[in-house]
Amino acid sequence: MTHDLLCNLAYRTGCVTRQITAENPTGEKGGACREVPDPTNPNLVHSGAALDFGKGWKVRPFIKLKAGETVTLADITGPGTIQQLWLTSDIAEYRALILRIYWDDEASPSVEVPMGDFYAMGHDASPHLVNSLPVAVAPYRGMGAYWQMPFRSRARLTLENQHGLDANVVAYKVLYTLAPVPEEAAYFHAQWRRSITRRDYPEHVILDGVQGKGLYVGTYLAWCAFSKGWWGEGEVKFYLDGDGEYPTLCDNGTEDYFGGAWCFYEGAPPREQTFSTPFVGMPLAKIDDLQGPRRFSLYRWHLLDAIGFAQNVRVTVQALGWWPGSKYEPLTDDIASVAYWYQNEPHAPFPQFPPVRDRWGR
Repeated sequence: MTHDLLCNLAYRTGCVTRQITAENPTGEKGGACREVPDPTNPNLVHSGAALDFGKGWKVRPFIKLKAGETVTLADITGPGTIQQLWLTSDIAEYRALILRIYWDDEASPSVEVPMGDFYAMGHDASPHLVNSLPVAVAPYRGMGAYWQMPFRSRARLTLENQHGLDANVVAYKVLYTLAPVPEEAAYFHAQWRRSITRRDYPEHVILDGVQGKGLYVGTYLAWCAFSKGWWGEGEVKFYLDGDGEYPTLCDNGTEDYFGGAWCFYEGAPPREQTFSTPFVGMPLAKIDDLQGPRRFSLYRWHLLDAIGFAQNVRVTVQALGWWPGSKYEPLTDDIASVAYWYQNEPHAPFPQFPPVRDRWGR
């Protein structure tokens, strides 16, 4: 895939590229860096450093997002394709910032995810790096996504602050091209869920209720293991196109699905080892106490092996450890997930998005 990207670069000249930032909030041609420093202006609160330089010298690099407010980051008339979406903020709890994306004047968003989880960094208490092909988190909490997101008539991106505190700094970049979109192109979607698994039925639902034709392209899990010992014996299952009790696709262990083996272990006593690659990774293994709780961050991008569905898709993961005597132990763990997929619109309604108290990270 990387080879294809490099080969195609020579054939993409002449496209119209635009970028929306705080310095150019409309993305218009020649529209960046026009503000005059004025720290008394509530829209230019960060402009004081440019008073000696004037217009054109980093006058409006960020915006402020007050508690309870929603801001429109971008409102773009198509057709076009978003190619990069980069975000960061000074607020500590990214679970309180909700990213939503609406395609072509739809009433409900196709993307509705806490800001950090969208970028495979769902544990606010333990921010970390991510080195993968479609998602990268660089020092310090600079989060970039390179999912290709085509739209035909309109793309609208919003960010809501459900924290009790103001976000004094929100920095963002939406890089996109304006060009016709092929008729067969599908729309990008992402959905967040969280559950505390039950010992009587220790399963977390990653995605359900999707109707239509599409491609499943990625999974992110923010897993908090409450008990001691191994936590990832469970299987990841894909129920496709009307599957009932039994799925069509099933991995033979959580670590296997995310590209690892034998519990991700290294050393003595054994501990989970972090890794981050273009398609699979566990960039966080926060183990302050082997007895628990412990935090793990895992991603699996189906870029060369996307999972197609013609009618519907359901994805689940089991939470299993080991009892003495080689019997599976059902686990009560805190699992949050993001599912990423492409499909034709309209999409089925998402579940009711939980209030901030039910999203707060551990």
